[in-house]
Amino acid sequence: MAKWLPMLILAAAQFVMVLDSSVMNVAISQIVEDLDTSIQGVQTAITLYTLVMAAFMLLGAKLGDILGRNRAFAIGLAIYGVGSLATALSPNLTVLLLGWSGVEGFGAVLVVPAIAALTAATYEGKDRALAYALLGGIAAIAVAAGPLIGGWVTTQFTWRYVFAAETVVVIAILLLRGRLARAPGAAHRPRLDVVGVLLSSAGLGLIVFAILRSSVWGFVQPRSAPTINGTELTPLGFSVVPFMVLGGLALLWAFGAWEQRRIRAGDDALLDTSLLGIAHLRAGLSTLVGQQLVLMGTFFVIPVYLQVVLGLDAFETGKRLLPLSVAMLVFALLGPRFAARRSSRVVARVGLVAVSLGAAVMLGTLDVTLDDTGFKVALALIGAGAGLLASQLGNVIMSAVAPTQTSEAGGLQGTAQNLGSSLGTAIVGAVLLGSLATGFSERIADNPAVPAAARTALVAEAADGIDILPVASVERAVAAGLTPSEARAVAADYGEAQLDALRLALGAVALAALLSLWLTRQLPGAAASPPATRPETSATVLV
Repeated sequence: MAKWLPMLILAAAQFVMVLDSSVMNVAISQIVEDLDTSIQGVQTAITLYTLVMAAFMLLGAKLGDILGRNRAFAIGLAIYGVGSLATALSPNLTVLLLGWSGVEGFGAVLVVPAIAALTAATYEGKDRALAYALLGGIAAIAVAAGPLIGGWVTTQFTWRYVFAAETVVVIAILLLRGRLARAPGAAHRPRLDVVGVLLSSAGLGLIVFAILRSSVWGFVQPRSAPTINGTELTPLGFSVVPFMVLGGLALLWAFGAWEQRRIRAGDDALLDTSLLGIAHLRAGLSTLVGQQLVLMGTFFVIPVYLQVVLGLDAFETGKRLLPLSVAMLVFALLGPRFAARRSSRVVARVGLVAVSLGAAVMLGTLDVTLDDTGFKVALALIGAGAGLLASQLGNVIMSAVAPTQTSEAGGLQGTAQNLGSSLGTAIVGAVLLGSLATGFSERIADNPAVPAAARTALVAEAADGIDILPVASVERAVAAGLTPSEARAVAADYGEAQLDALRLALGAVALAALLSLWLTRQLPGAAASPPATRPETSATVLV
């Protein structure tokens, strides 16, 4: 027990880091009601949480080199605990965004890279391989148990208790951290590349923020454009979104050029850009972005369907998601065996095809009544595919570099994971909200059962953005100026548009999974070695 107590401490930290997002997804409805906000507001919080980690993970890895991994682990946990407490006590969306998306997210960027380094410092040989496998298993368990735990606590008590409990767990880990081995410090204590931090975080932030707002501002054609001093921003008559994305890409290009310049001059850089020239590492990172985009997009759409369309509470939502969670855990553990017979490339491709098939099956089940059997089959396929991907990509990334470069590779892995999560929530959420607004407007405009004045007003309102609401709520909202039959006609149009929007969002998930097959081209094509012979590799850590 004394030998594995450090592993329990690190596993507890890992569990807490992963649990948050899945809890937030199943608690959407209660959070919206509790904080008097909208689904789009909670979507913003979910996206910004992973965005903060994606934008600053490289900074977190570098701060670990500067401060020392043990100190970075402790500081990160303390920050994370403060954020969890602030989230538990949030009186409104603003405090939730600050506590959860901001403070917790920044704490996580210090903790996540430190977990891998402290594991390597504590264990050697086969024990180290087993420890990394346990971390990957804990991550899968957190993803699997998160919806159920979050759903039960949310339904029986309040979502706030989950974050209060996280604060208690963090305090316990801080009290026990003395049992962890001292991770060796860097041979050379680097200086922080502030310009590199600013360029990388600004580039990533601008891209994801633009995609997040595209459901309101429009992808290409402007919808409800942002304004400055009362003037709408519509460059050349287009939405501002593509220009913001191009601006973010330009900042990332400038970041790469700046890092290469510092390396040539012999200065400390935030990232050794030569790592991105390693084919296996690059393929692993890009496929990881695709995996997380698909997974988090799925975990955004399905709870909305279960809670808003079917009217299930958070606990029932968690139970309905159980086939996906269990399949993901099982196939994450089976994946290495499959890779030993085939290859990481084959396993990853099978996983992506399974996710796409699962999304396609679910397209045929979405209705105002639940097709229980088809829904479970679809969830199991999506979970199995995600589990196969999770079993491979971490090992591919970490084994592609020398042991002295695992810190930077870990930072890149964390960036890819959280960038994919941010993009998944933002893109799929934008498709859902955008298609809902368009579909509702088209139906209302052609509905003779609704008075012309009401049709004009509803179309104008939808053009400014539209929330996802239960059909009964829509009927009540429009009842004031309409007869009961006219209100029912509006609600019926909204309900049809809502189901079509959910189907389109799931279609986007299936398409993203198929497109990600192209990213697997340079994954290892040979069968993987047994884990015990590769002590420097790491299981995928889902955050």
